Amino acid sequence: MRRQLCGYVSAALCAAALVQIPAPPAGASVTAGTVCRSSSNPAVAARIGSGILAARRGRASAVAVGVDDPGKGLVCWLNGSERFDSASVVKVIILGALLRTALDQHRYLTGTEAALARAMITRSDNAAASALWAELGRRSLQGFLDAAAMRQTSLGPGGYWGLTQITAHDQILLLGLLLNHNRILDDASRRYALGLMADVIVSQRWGVTAGAPTSLTAHVKNGWLPRAAHGWRVHSIGCFTGRGGGYSIVVLTEDDPSMAYGIATIEAIATVINRGLNPGARSVVPLSVPSKTTGTPDERIPALPGIP
Repeated sequence: MRRQLCGYVSAALCAAALVQIPAPPAGASVTAGTVCRSSSNPAVAARIGSGILAARRGRASAVAVGVDDPGKGLVCWLNGSERFDSASVVKVIILGALLRTALDQHRYLTGTEAALARAMITRSDNAAASALWAELGRRSLQGFLDAAAMRQTSLGPGGYWGLTQITAHDQILLLGLLLNHNRILDDASRRYALGLMADVIVSQRWGVTAGAPTSLTAHVKNGWLPRAAHGWRVHSIGCFTGRGGGYSIVVLTEDDPSMAYGIATIEAIATVINRGLNPGARSVVPLSVPSKTTGTPDERIPALPGIP
């Protein structure tokens, strides 16, 4: 198989600063004005904040939301520092650590690594994720988190990558690394990762893509995991390119009675955000709920001692 180009870290990239994203406000009461903020587009921020709260109202799902649109100077947080079991969205972290490791070793991805990375992202293949998790090891994985300043993220125990603890805040940081010039991943590596996320199979392109303009390219990764406590975890993270510097959306949920319920919660919120950021644009209609074979048992994780 053809070896995939990651490229080398240039001096200019090494000198570049990490993308700065304001952290979620702590201790503030949740109102439309505190969910979304923009000094340059306050009316847009207020509308989107109100829409997020309205879409969340009455749902059983526990929800965390993060939005970053540098072009509009807009950032949104709802429960941005709350931790969730990652399910398969951690696979973007695994990919980032793989690319960073290849850069550190001044090499390309091997054919095997490239094949595993493609299967892991585009089809959410669990065996591929487990193989790369084991190959990288906790030192490389943690090193990537540390370099990316993802301090709210904790790796899952042993080989249980799906139990990595994530927050909306850190997932927005991660997507920012893919969208923006930075010192962690070079431009070739960022293009490679975004390309895989743009090539996710149709049945797994639900979630934050709902309501996005057809003129933009969606780069998405979803995760779903049923457990005895807190029901289904259903997550969707993604970024959108094709206008300006692009923007990112993260919606994490748990306490969902079913996978379909979680998807509906995410898509209601995402539609408000995407349409609010792109008024008048022709939107993507939310996909129908994936078939049961897509959602189970792909993300099931065996019980661990002390972890229900």
